Amino acid sequence: MAIVIAKVIVDVSTAAIDRPFDYQVPEEWEAFIQPGVRVHVPFGPRKVQGFVIGIDETSQVESAKLKPLQSVIDVEPVLTKELLELAKWLKDDTLCFYNDALQVMIPAALRAAYSKIVHVDSSVSLSQKFESLLSKDREVDFQQIEKAKLLPELKHLLQNQLAEIETRIRQRSTPKKQTVYHVASVPEEIGGNAKKQLQVLEWIREKQVSFFTLPQLQQDFSVTGAVVEAMVQKGYLTKKKQEIYREIEMLGDASTDKVVELTDKQNDVLSQIITSADQQQSDVFLLHGITGSGKTEIYLHAIEHTLSLNKEAIMLVPEIALTPQMVLRFKMRFGEQVAVMHSGLSIGEKYDEWRKVIRKEVKVVVGARSAIFAPFENLGLLILDEEHESSYKQEDSPRYHAREVAKWRAEFAHCPVILGSATPSIESYARATKGVYHLVKLPGRANAKPLPPVELIDMREQLKGGNRSMFSIELADAIRDRLAKREQIVLFLNKRGFSSFVLCRDCGSTVQCPNCDISLTYHRMGEALRCHYCGYEEQVPTQCPQCKSEHIRFFGTGTQKVEEELTRLFPEARTLRMDVDTTRTKGAHERILHHFGQKQAEILLGTQMIAKGLDFPDVTLVGVLNADTSLHLADFRAAEKTFQLITQVSGRAGRHEKEGKVIVQTYDPDHYALEYAKMHDYVAFYTKEMQIRKVYEYPPFYYLTHIQISHPDVLVTAEYADKVASWLRDELSNQATVIGPTASAISRIQDRYRYQCIIKYKKEPNLIPVLHQLLKLTRSEWEKQGVRIGIDLHPSTLV
Repeated sequence: MAIVIAKVIVDVSTAAIDRPFDYQVPEEWEAFIQPGVRVHVPFGPRKVQGFVIGIDETSQVESAKLKPLQSVIDVEPVLTKELLELAKWLKDDTLCFYNDALQVMIPAALRAAYSKIVHVDSSVSLSQKFESLLSKDREVDFQQIEKAKLLPELKHLLQNQLAEIETRIRQRSTPKKQTVYHVASVPEEIGGNAKKQLQVLEWIREKQVSFFTLPQLQQDFSVTGAVVEAMVQKGYLTKKKQEIYREIEMLGDASTDKVVELTDKQNDVLSQIITSADQQQSDVFLLHGITGSGKTEIYLHAIEHTLSLNKEAIMLVPEIALTPQMVLRFKMRFGEQVAVMHSGLSIGEKYDEWRKVIRKEVKVVVGARSAIFAPFENLGLLILDEEHESSYKQEDSPRYHAREVAKWRAEFAHCPVILGSATPSIESYARATKGVYHLVKLPGRANAKPLPPVELIDMREQLKGGNRSMFSIELADAIRDRLAKREQIVLFLNKRGFSSFVLCRDCGSTVQCPNCDISLTYHRMGEALRCHYCGYEEQVPTQCPQCKSEHIRFFGTGTQKVEEELTRLFPEARTLRMDVDTTRTKGAHERILHHFGQKQAEILLGTQMIAKGLDFPDVTLVGVLNADTSLHLADFRAAEKTFQLITQVSGRAGRHEKEGKVIVQTYDPDHYALEYAKMHDYVAFYTKEMQIRKVYEYPPFYYLTHIQISHPDVLVTAEYADKVASWLRDELSNQATVIGPTASAISRIQDRYRYQCIIKYKKEPNLIPVLHQLLKLTRSEWEKQGVRIGIDLHPSTLV
């Protein structure tokens, strides 16, 4: 008889074993083992977890040397055939380990310690051996069935829905359960003084229910648990514990949906997307719509059409802060068909939402970057809102971009992708103008309201006039005016903390992080200095660590300092602050936005998480406190990011009946990014930026690959960076230019010095093979010396 071979990727991320290994499948497990399940396998002297990626009947390993699988972890695959194919592509596209590509696709709960408990229906007859394993609650641990070699019998029970498997996650999360009462028999009458039991029986007959919970019963009349338990004792009811999903808290009413009539322009855009979906074409639509133009309504209508085709949809948003409002809109429209996936959920909630998808109980997923891996098997539409956002790029291995993954999945599923933005990335817009993407536009707001006027305030002039406050006279006056009118204000500052740095006015030194080449940020809460890169924290010094002077002061402006200044200048105003520090707790994003939406505060102050997607009818003033924060970074995308931020945050004002205004404070009012943002002119900015990119040979005219070398010793780092650059120049063709090595903008993080090289090219046929060789060299020899190398084929930033 032919043996069955499982091709397994083991859960060990090292170069030497980054390939499938062959294992023999025991005969009794053959019904269970299929691609996408996880197993335990012997690997050297230890037992490790692995993913089955294929089944075969032959192996290049001699059958006598083949080791058998040790145990089965999953009864059903946790990865679909599509996701297994996607992992192969991800491995090559991001130069990551196969195991890393597979692990990124499953929820964290499945990486925690857990057990599988089998529940068997009381009505089924079992083999004596199986029956002997069951507890009085008719439960048994899956491993016991496995050891007893009863998996074929279990498979039969599962297929006939006579058994179910519950996953109990140990330590980090436990399933939520409720007691469910099933109706066994309903007698015509009950003797004795059992009025309450009779009431329950009449309720069962009237409602015609076959099962219920105590809370459901108590909604209709007052009854205690003791009454129902007495009925169980008499055999009228049976009871069992049943796992239920954790409900994600929604601060808002999702029960009613506002039906919005689409404009002619919206209908035109929607019809193009629907045609592509109906023809099963993997078209990419770049939806360029100004802020407030009704892009979300197009997403909702497009998903509605997708569901009418009995297909599924994934909707991505870049920030957790955007998720509550977006989820509310989607729940209003699609109800229980929506699952939510983002990092703000607990491990248990993430696991429950993932199971809704894998069990085919939902058809729409709304979430952040990782939701792109939702295990749908009949995809009909993928959407990336605010497609220009850098948060769609993962900076750790695997360094994927959600946009590229979406395009791959669309090709596989033969369905369209929508990339929506008021300020598309330069690369996406260039692809659209060349016809690679379909460019569709919404040039006006859906309610025909004009975009708010933008006023640039030159802070140099404010200083000359003697105003040393962080608020210009114009912005302070505008805030007073809106407060008097009982309107709301959004203030944007792209920096958290109280002050940027702590500086000694005698010797000029700043308090630096001991692990990173960056100054510590002062946080008023806890009177602490923190590093925003490695998390190092220390108490605020009373004297300079260098010269012992007591003239040590805070410099720069952070959100905490602005909040304090607002309290001083406008004591009557209630302020909500939204940054990383105030949103650490679960549900904090939603609570802050809900309070602001309920007008429990007049001012919302925050970092870039408030810059986009938020829609509040009473916001009539947006203030940008310092537009220069991102303008002069050592990054070729600095102007683009600044234009996008200013345009996005400007779009929060005057979205409804009341007119809005935007005030932008800057020390460089003549910069073209700010000038075009003032005019709300994306196309003019794009044209100017493309001219500059062409001169300096930056994307989209050239491709870039970023290589970073790190080591605890700066001289060793520099030495190996030189070796990398020299080796690349020898191995690559003359079509590629190697820039560097140079020290990274932040030259040390977590006690490791960092150097970088940039490969710039239009076409380089040898690039991928050469980079694979470089990784092989590094992993086999250099890692022993403590040298690490990171390669990003599609970097979102060079800082």
